[in-house]
Amino acid sequence: MTKEKQTDYRILGRVIAAALPHKKLFILSTVLAILLAPVSTISPYLVKTMVDEHILVGDMPGLYKMAALFVVVLLINVAMRYFFIYAISDLGQSVVKDLRIKVFSHLLSLRLRYFDNTPIGASTTRTINDIQAINEVFTQGVITIVADLLAVFTVIGIMFYTSWRLTLISLVTLPFLLWATYIFKEKVKVSYQKVRTQLSNMNSFLQERISGIRIVQIFNAQDKELQKFKKINRDYTTANLDSVFYYAIFFPVVELISAFSLALMVWLGAKSYLQDYVTLGALVAFPLYLDLLFRPVRMAADKFNTLQMGLVAAERVFKIIDNKEQIPNQGTIKPEKLKGDIDFKKVWFAYDEENFVIKDLSFQLHHGETLAIVGSTGSGKSTIINILNRFYDIQRGDILLDGHPIKDYEINSLRNRIAIVLQDVFLFHGSIYENITLRDESISMEKVIEASKMIGAHDFFERLPGSYDFVVTERGNNLSVGQRQLISFVRALVFEPDILILDEATSSIDTETEALVQYAIEKLISKRTSIIIAHRLSTIRHAQKIMVMDQGQMVEMGTHDELLALETGKYKELYEMQFDDHPLNA
Repeated sequence: MTKEKQTDYRILGRVIAAALPHKKLFILSTVLAILLAPVSTISPYLVKTMVDEHILVGDMPGLYKMAALFVVVLLINVAMRYFFIYAISDLGQSVVKDLRIKVFSHLLSLRLRYFDNTPIGASTTRTINDIQAINEVFTQGVITIVADLLAVFTVIGIMFYTSWRLTLISLVTLPFLLWATYIFKEKVKVSYQKVRTQLSNMNSFLQERISGIRIVQIFNAQDKELQKFKKINRDYTTANLDSVFYYAIFFPVVELISAFSLALMVWLGAKSYLQDYVTLGALVAFPLYLDLLFRPVRMAADKFNTLQMGLVAAERVFKIIDNKEQIPNQGTIKPEKLKGDIDFKKVWFAYDEENFVIKDLSFQLHHGETLAIVGSTGSGKSTIINILNRFYDIQRGDILLDGHPIKDYEINSLRNRIAIVLQDVFLFHGSIYENITLRDESISMEKVIEASKMIGAHDFFERLPGSYDFVVTERGNNLSVGQRQLISFVRALVFEPDILILDEATSSIDTETEALVQYAIEKLISKRTSIIIAHRLSTIRHAQKIMVMDQGQMVEMGTHDELLALETGKYKELYEMQFDDHPLNA
């Protein structure tokens, strides 16, 4: 057995295992598949019996009884097929529902490095399109294939029982049909794989361009992006047309083979009837048998390919589920409140495990103190926040929080006690209240209003239509950058953090708005340990400690006045660049 086949069987086993929580539906579908095989083949045999034993001998009462039995069998067949189709569809959708929840839950737990390296569109395709394709494994895949195989063997058995001569005549063309089916299956398999790949490419492209539509329009790149999309769309269309081409060839060929088999059976069967080798009833029933025989064989290739594509999609989905790129969450400390003492001890960190962006960093921050971090772009300021919140794990050194290594804290409990206000604010579609509370029902409207008043945002919210019920569009596009920043600031406050982090939090706020929040910021940071990353040095003059970063290393540490007193300091250089028209002690 090839490695590819082993992989397919392993994935198929996992897909079937995903159906075990719904074993009643699985058992019902399997039982109906087994029962449908003999029930579907009874009708032609009843036709033969009616012709040979009732019509030819003029037994009308018996014919009526057989006709009634034929109708009953037909109705039973229809009812069983209805419940079979509904059961496998219900089973497939139930598995899909469970897998979507499982995949999304796993995505939420993955470390940020995964999202740094994986296009959003690819993850979206896995969660929606690929999981939906797994549904086909049940509705058009393994169970229906089993049902079709049982039907084929049952039909062949009854055909031999009815007339071995007509059966052998009918099966003459079967090898040609199987050969054509195999070629079709292999060709369509390749084309389907191209379709899935091109679909993922298209989703990734659209996700990225629609998210960055402002940049596209600002730099007038619409025509260039349109040309790129046309090429991706053309490749996707070509992949689909390739599969259509094989279908357009295969089904006419199958019809030709089936027609030839029927003609051969009628021609040789008529001779056998005239020679009394077969009965007239068998001759009448065999076209019905042929239809029952060739129909599942004709559809087998399509169903095998559907199964194969479902397994390809399942493999992609399971790769996400099997992805171990998670922050280990083995900590047991779950504090209801933190004191806020932070201690970095010889910390080294690299995003790619090789190129260190934090190098031998050591500093201490005590409860209630405010640390301001400054430095040029790429100096490692925001990285300090990422590793403090354990979005990434460090390679060397230790980070202590209240005297305990941060790895000893349960991650969710750790992050519940730290609030971050980022420069790039992300808002979800929903009301202002929902964006502030993130749908946490434990946070009341009164608490939100209180926090809004503390930073002077309440009047702004009150002026909007609907006040706190004002609906924010996707990514907050119907609000200004400064307004979005205010919402994110209130969002941080309502969770009552013990450690507050402001990452360029006032960089997008205008001077008037900044004046409103500056007092609130100073009031808040006086009650808790705070870290402020800022390019505006005017906002950090009163911080107890200012740390200057350069190329991942701390080059200076001190108060505003101490750092300005240095003759050739980095902080002094940055300060003079911003305030070169003012005295240094302004």
